[in-house]
Amino acid sequence: MRVFLTGATGFIGSAIIAELRAGGHQVEGVARSDEAAAKLAGWGVQVRRGDVEDLAALAAGAQASDGVIHCAFGNDFSRYVETGEIDLRAVSAMADALAGSGKPFLVTSGMTASTPGRLSTEADPAQTEGMAAVRGRPEALALSASDRGVRSMVVRLPPSVHDRGRQGLVTMLIGLARQTGVAAYVGEGANRWPAVHRLDAARLFRLGLERGRAGQRLHAVGEEGVTLRAIAEAIGQGLGLPVRAIDLGEAGAHFGFLAPFAANDVPASSAATQDSVGWRPTQPGLLEGLRGDYLA
Repeated sequence: MRVFLTGATGFIGSAIIAELRAGGHQVEGVARSDEAAAKLAGWGVQVRRGDVEDLAALAAGAQASDGVIHCAFGNDFSRYVETGEIDLRAVSAMADALAGSGKPFLVTSGMTASTPGRLSTEADPAQTEGMAAVRGRPEALALSASDRGVRSMVVRLPPSVHDRGRQGLVTMLIGLARQTGVAAYVGEGANRWPAVHRLDAARLFRLGLERGRAGQRLHAVGEEGVTLRAIAEAIGQGLGLPVRAIDLGEAGAHFGFLAPFAANDVPASSAATQDSVGWRPTQPGLLEGLRGDYLA
């Protein structure tokens, strides 16, 4: 299969390339710079120049492919809402280009379903109001493309997609601990984040491409919920820093823009995903990595 991939040189996209090529697929990746283009070419990937705001390039790449994986998403949290609007336009352009084709279209999303008191599952719709709409609206748009002859799916990623080089939002908690001299959590720290190793996540994208059904939500969840206290304790131990509870009212002052995330309890299941596409997470867990070489 010839796969068009956005975010190809990124943390997750680069792992997806290796997974797809090992599975016998060809990859065309989007590159917005000469440096990115050279990197992709070195990996044996065909290059399409453009970026996530170049809607014509995205549409052309989708039309020329046998399937699309959309991973590109900005990392500038100061422009988080704007990034969501850019993502929405990109998803719309590629969905329009794929309409009536029956081709697979996998769109990356986050854990935005609201399920207080229980694990979220693949059956739970994303929130499309408030800050959750940044990922929720593109997700809903992607899934609606299944009504227009697109085998569209969503892969929901947890707050921590991790390996030795990076750990998602946990990387930011590590940086904050280094800056402030304390590894902190909010309240009792019993709130949970799901997590997945980067290589397990990449394998799910390939399996979704090959086996997923139109309109399906896939959960890239290797661990259903790691408590923020356990994460802080592992960071504190690894960096030789004290571990401290921060009152909810003081969370904004300490965590800044991370405060709402640090207080979130968003455990999630991947049972339906595992049953439907045969995915099994096999890589080390988040705490194992933090207690191992992640903080070296």
